[in-house]
Amino acid sequence: MDEPTSRPATIEDVAKLAGVSIATVSRAIRMPEKVAESTRKKVSSAIARTGYTANAMAQNLRMKRSQMVMVLAPSIADPNFPAILTGLEREANARGYGVLIGNTEGEIPLEEKYMRFLATGMVDGLILLTGHLPVAGSPAPQTQSLPPLVAVGRPIVGRDISYLGVDDVAASKVATEYLVSLGHRKIVYLSGGSTDVLSDLRHSGYRLGLQEAADKIDDWRIEGDSTSEGGRAAVERLFIKDTLPTAFFCFNDNTAIGVISALQVRGYNVPRDFSVIGFDDIPFASNITPGLTTIRQPRQQIGEKAMRVLLDRIADRSRAAEINLLHGDLVVRESCARARTL
Repeated sequence: MDEPTSRPATIEDVAKLAGVSIATVSRAIRMPEKVAESTRKKVSSAIARTGYTANAMAQNLRMKRSQMVMVLAPSIADPNFPAILTGLEREANARGYGVLIGNTEGEIPLEEKYMRFLATGMVDGLILLTGHLPVAGSPAPQTQSLPPLVAVGRPIVGRDISYLGVDDVAASKVATEYLVSLGHRKIVYLSGGSTDVLSDLRHSGYRLGLQEAADKIDDWRIEGDSTSEGGRAAVERLFIKDTLPTAFFCFNDNTAIGVISALQVRGYNVPRDFSVIGFDDIPFASNITPGLTTIRQPRQQIGEKAMRVLLDRIADRSRAAEINLLHGDLVVRESCARARTL
């Protein structure tokens, strides 16, 4: 009796039929640009004839695509990251792509490692949440040496690169106008750092909100570092001075949470004594006391749209870079009230 012939095809079957080594088949699948076109065609034909890992493998080989996208993030612990990733993966999966995550922690050696991985051709595109191009042995890698890419959350200044994020200027203007509407005239902007592009954008929105008030309100900026500890430290610096604000507009929710904590330790009540507003609407924002008034970013929507832009760019590399700014919503909770009289 003959042996059954319905077993799944293996890479050995492909190699035998193509007349090449197993290593060559593997290289043709993973790094097609490093394999001669004639060999690539042999392997592609053998994959199609054997049915090895489905026809999609052969199609990807012919098109020189891996159907994988890499996401480089400065920290997967960032509370904004999970919802953005959900949006990225949802759109990628819907279009037959997988997602790889590179957690850089802001360290150059890690970025260099991911750059070496990119050089293998195992990913078709790159999502950057880092706010800069990954290093490549020099401080300014050329975009033409990289696969199609899209910046998310933080624009890459001075580069013609597609960007997806919230409209930081417009949203910060809304937040500031809300504090002004509550009668606040001494509003401090607690930044995310002097070199943070998002912090500068949100400061611009804050200034616009002040300018449109009926009264003249001074632009009052104090540098922070986007952490809760930075928020606490800023409060301590303020209390050394003679003049105190009645309201804090904070670069992000982490900073705002630090501000509230520091004020409460000093015996103050938020919002009776001071109003505090944040930015992002991280999950913890609604679970502190008082609940934090903040700007909500449409993180999942940002992720979905960013992946859509990237995959369209992969399909058609002639597409021009585009900037998409999504609307941020003011979420009113309990951390803001009418201004007190000092």
